[in-house]
Amino acid sequence: MNKIRLGILGGGSDSLIGVVHRIASQMFDKFKIVGGVFNPNLEKNLDFAKKIDLPQNRIYKDFETLVEEEIRLPIDKRMQVISILTPNYLHYPMAKKLIQNGFNVICEKPLTTSHAEALELELLQKEKKCVFAVTYTYTGYPMVRQMKQMIADGVIGEIQKVDLQYYQGWINPIIHDIKKRSNTWRLNPEKSGISCCIGDIGTHAFDMLEYVSNLKVSKLLSDLNYLYQDNPMDVDGTILLRMSNGSKGLIRASQIATGEENNFTVAIYGKKGALKWEQENPNYLNYLSENKPFQIFKRGNPYNSNFSEDGVKIPAGHPEGIFDAMGNIYKGVAKAINNEKCFSGEYPKLSEGVRGMLFIEKAIASNNKGNIWVEL
Repeated sequence: MNKIRLGILGGGSDSLIGVVHRIASQMFDKFKIVGGVFNPNLEKNLDFAKKIDLPQNRIYKDFETLVEEEIRLPIDKRMQVISILTPNYLHYPMAKKLIQNGFNVICEKPLTTSHAEALELELLQKEKKCVFAVTYTYTGYPMVRQMKQMIADGVIGEIQKVDLQYYQGWINPIIHDIKKRSNTWRLNPEKSGISCCIGDIGTHAFDMLEYVSNLKVSKLLSDLNYLYQDNPMDVDGTILLRMSNGSKGLIRASQIATGEENNFTVAIYGKKGALKWEQENPNYLNYLSENKPFQIFKRGNPYNSNFSEDGVKIPAGHPEGIFDAMGNIYKGVAKAINNEKCFSGEYPKLSEGVRGMLFIEKAIASNNKGNIWVEL
């Protein structure tokens, strides 16, 4: 089988997400990394490429050179899809140029730094008909996909309450030091956009909610926390929600939850039952009912949906994690590029990234206008 030729922007030696994407791309033997720009410093770029055993001839000094040189190659040699793993402010210009030049794109979230930019990319992508994925990674977990299928099948009945929490603590030791908080790119609006916490992890919770529930958030009211007057970026927030079916709920997101690591929990309550999932214990899905014993669904078992089990790589009892979730998204992208049949929701599409940017802007607007309800 001919593997899909993959290029990567960003994700060098000091990147957390870079290794996740590289390993995920290799998981189903669908992709081959052929080059990229891993670091803006050419010497570091070449050293890193050597470290991961890539040929030097397609390691470019910058993004513009990559595009210029790749489009000169024959179609059957050039990169077919390029992953954007750079800081947020570079997503839009890079994605725009890649779409314009005929490349498929995999982009880290948030999609852009504004909703207007996201809408522009969406129009361009529809015109060029390229495959475009936004890596809301957690949608790749088999038990998240099981939750989505069970809700669609009516197992818990009509949704009447949603509660999502995403707590981290990594900014806590930074935010209280004026020098550290002024030198962290996540807290710099020029690089990160208008939001830190909501833009970084709150958008994961928002996308997850709409993904598993098949509902839309219609209105929200946000109360955000900045801690210090000189800090322009939110580091914590609570957002009340009203859903398209009339149900209500909330998203709680924090990066100053002292001691927390990556505590992302999803709870969806219906008329007949409820489903709960925890990212730090991702191989299990809890099913609650008024008239049945508490049940735990485990990945890798035949009672799960075909969609859930399609992303399972090893037998039941062997834990899978974040690399596997990202691998399932790459698998979905490969199916789309190869025009193979996909499950609905197999990879997050550009439209989800557009919704994510709308959510971020509305959350900031609600807070800045005095914590009022705003419509999406």
